[in-house]
Amino acid sequence: MTARTARKIEIQKKKRRRAIPRAKVTRSQGNTAGARKRLKKVAGLARGRKTAAG
Repeated sequence: MTARTARKIEIQKKKRRRAIPRAKVTRSQGNTAGARKRLKKVAGLARGRKTAAG
């Protein structure tokens, strides 16, 4: 268990302030069986929406 000292907390706050703001991940990417299955499902849903719309 790491110590939650006041100094550590201050350092973490500074790091967070310096970090470049990035958009949240909209879909999980990965090479595991679960991740690939989810990507496949999301891709299928997107294809379905595309054909229904256009």
